[in-house]
Amino acid sequence: MIIFNSILKINPNAKVTVKGTDIDTCEIVWDEGTTPISKADIQAQFPAVEFDMAMEDLRLKRNYLLSETDFYALSDVTMSSEMETYRQELRDLTNGLTTVEDVEDVTWPTKP
Repeated sequence: MIIFNSILKINPNAKVTVKGTDIDTCEIVWDEGTTPISKADIQAQFPAVEFDMAMEDLRLKRNYLLSETDFYALSDVTMSSEMETYRQELRDLTNGLTTVEDVEDVTWPTKP
């Protein structure tokens, strides 16, 4: 998956099939006239793709936690300031994250 995603990061329109998960031994088949990309260039994208994948996982969890409290935002429900703070902390969770390590070290707010 990381190899395929790295290729798409370089060329979002690439038509390609990747067989294998190790960059050194995988088979990459370039389809429909797609210009081949060197394995070194593909591998150079690994850190960015790993970060993108970590952020995607973080956002999925964050969005789930937000959805659990969406009913507090309805017009006929009074949201406590603690819940407002919690929801804002969830929204702000992704601010300033630049590495996979940052994402893995996120401290999740406590639901009131």
